[in-house]
Parts: sequence; structure tokens; C-alpha cells
Amino acid sequence: MTHRRTLIRLAHPVYFELLASVAAGIITMVWVARLGGDAVAAVAVATNVENVALGVVLMAASGTTVLVSRARGAGDPAAVRSAVRAGRLLGALLVPPVALGGHLLREPLAGLVLGGAGTPAHALATAYFAISLPGTAVFFAITVVDGILKGAGDTRTPMRLAFLANGLILVLDPLLIHAYGVQGAALATVLGRSVALAAGLLAVRRNPLLRAARSAPPSEGTIAALRRTVATGLPMSVDFVVRMAGTLALVAVVARLGVTSVAAYGIATKAMYVATMAFYAVRQAAAIHTAHLLGSGRDERRAVGRQALLLGAALGTTAAVLLLVTAGLLMRGFGAAPDVAAAGALFLRCLGPYLILTAGFIALAGVFEGAGDSPRLARITVLGVLAQLPLALALSDLGLPGICGAMALAMAGQCAALGLLHRRTPVPQPTGRLRARSGSGSA
Repeated sequence: MTHRRTLIRLAHPVYFELLASVAAGIITMVWVARLGGDAVAAVAVATNVENVALGVVLMAASGTTVLVSRARGAGDPAAVRSAVRAGRLLGALLVPPVALGGHLLREPLAGLVLGGAGTPAHALATAYFAISLPGTAVFFAITVVDGILKGAGDTRTPMRLAFLANGLILVLDPLLIHAYGVQGAALATVLGRSVALAAGLLAVRRNPLLRAARSAPPSEGTIAALRRTVATGLPMSVDFVVRMAGTLALVAVVARLGVTSVAAYGIATKAMYVATMAFYAVRQAAAIHTAHLLGSGRDERRAVGRQALLLGAALGTTAAVLLLVTAGLLMRGFGAAPDVAAAGALFLRCLGPYLILTAGFIALAGVFEGAGDSPRLARITVLGVLAQLPLALALSDLGLPGICGAMALAMAGQCAALGLLHRRTPVPQPTGRLRARSGSGSA
């Protein structure tokens, strides 16, 4: 019960943080829609590019979260300082190739994601990238700040920073989009995040754990700390990017079913993401809690995994039931045409098995992340995504329910592999401080 309460305490602010970002993105698209279909297409593809960029910076943010949390558990301010310094440095090193390189290559990038150049949508996407890609410097910085604070055990401040950033975006959107078009949407996002970044840096300075760590000598050299952060965070980054790539590839399979199915799938997945963000919130909480316990010398991966799995299953079941009951209402709420709404509602009603399996997998995966065992987790994800595509092709004759079936079957395989790894988790043995206490007691 203690582990469950800790997971819930850490997870619910993360969920609202993620939800705020999605809500702001949807409302931004509503304002952009006033500029026409080409503007919507331009901003939509630009958002997909930002999702890939998020996967890149997760290498710094997620790695820092785990290492800071582990150092916090060990009560080692020197290790905290090394982890924070390495996270900041890695985040800074990732900025030039994405921000500067992306800005210089914005025209061919827009052509790549839109399937060609010389169209109005291409010109608008290029204009959006001219601001959004340099703005990834701010995006990367605030993501790393969030990772540092979460590693320090504070998930509420990142939630408040998300509310601040996205609240400002919602205020600035109508003003700047009216004045500057799609560039105004990009500018509103960068400005909102910039204010949140300033507040986040102030929060880092005021955090007691991080403030104490600043006066401690680093526990290891900069290069060694940087390598440790990369080794910890890279598999998590790969996991995210592969899942995003798999989602995009699945769109190509759905496209074989016709325009109505593509539109229905696009709308329905937005509703699905509201549920899956809760699963990822539990995953982050499990990673933070597991790393903290291991740092303190307590290997309780089995117990934490059991509670994470129970929470994930409960969330997945709740989401499946809610989508089953409200599928039609949700599709109509997005303003879908009757045929699109009917196809999307059918898709959402068939998602139940996939959601329950996904919830369990994602929640339990957090334990592996916190324990530094994410490379095997990334391999499972890669194999699962690779299996999903041929399954989707084979079952696509059944329409969108067939796509749901392929997603569920691929996820069932991933769950089986992860469950086998979890069963092989060694029985907890006294380590670190516990071994020292045991030895002193027997003496």
C-alpha cells in the first residue's frame, strides 16, 4: 500500500502536466483552422516533427530523472550535482543539431513531411519551422528542467510549469495567429515556454535538495557523468521514438481503407492519447520511485512492479469502459461527419483489450527504467512495433477493428516478454546501506 500511495502521489501531477499540453495543442489547432486547410496541415505535420524532437531530448531528461532520483535515495549530494550537471550539458549538446540544423534545412524538412514542395502548405510549414525549430532550444531546456525536478521527487512543480506555459499559449494564440498567421502559433508556443522556463530555473534554484547539491564537489568527472546519462537515457529515447514511428507507419496501413477511415483513426487516436497519458504518468512515477529505492539500498522492484501493474490495469480498464460508453459522443464532439463518427466510434469500442495490455506494459516498464534496465525494454518495443505492421496489413481487410486487433496482438507479445523479464527479477537481497546495517547488527 505504501508503494501504491507513492506512485499515485507522483503520477497524478504528471498526468495533468501531459493533459495540459494536449489540451493546448487541440485549442491551438482550433484557432489555426480559421486560416484554412493548408494552415492546419502545416501545423499538424510540424507537431509531429516536435514529437520526434521530444524523443531526442528525453535522452537527457529521462536519464537525469533516474540518476538524480537514485542519488537522492543514496543521500549523496555530490552524485546529485554530477547528474544535474551532466543532464544540462547533454541537453545543451542536443540543441545545435536540432535547432540550428533544423532551421537551416527547414524547406527540405517541410517537403519531406508533406510529401513535396511548391504547395501552399509547404510554404506555411516552412514559415512555422523558421520559428519553432530555433524554439526547440527553449523546449529542450524546459524538458531537462522538468527531468531534474522530477528526479528530486517534485512532480508538482513541472505540472504548474505546464499550466503556466500552456495557459500563456492559449492567451497568446488568438492575438498572434490573427497578426502573423501560422508563425504566430509558433511564436505563442515559444513565448509561453520561455516564461515557464524562467520560472522553472527559479524553482530549481529554490529546491532544497538541489540547492544543497550545488555546494558539493561533483562525484565524478564531466565526461564520465555525461556517459552515464546517455547510457541511462538513450534506451528510453529509442523506446519513445520507435513508438512514434510505429504510430505514423500505422497511418499508412489505415490509408488503404480510405479517407473516412483515416479521418476516423486520426480523431480517435487523440481521444485514446488522453487515456494513454495516464499510463505514462504511472510509468514516470514507477521510474522515479524505483530509482530512489535502489539508491537507498532497497531493491523492491517486485513490489513496486506489482503495484504499478495494478494501477495500470485499473486505469486501462477504466479507459476501455469509458471509451466503450462514450465513443459516439466523443467523435461527434470533435465535429466529425456522420460516416467518420461511426467509423471512429467503432474503433474506440474495439480498443479495450489493447488499452488494458498497454496500460500494464507501460506502467511496469517504469520499474525497468528506474532500475537502469531500459535497454532490454527498448528491444522489446522495437520487436513489438515491427510485429504490429505486418499484423495490421494481414488484418486490415476487417477494417478498423482489424487494426485494433493487430495493435492488441502486438502488445500482447510485448507484455509476455516484459512479464518474463519481470519474473526473472532477482529476489531482493540486502544491498548498500541495508547490508551495512545488517553487518553492524550481527557484530
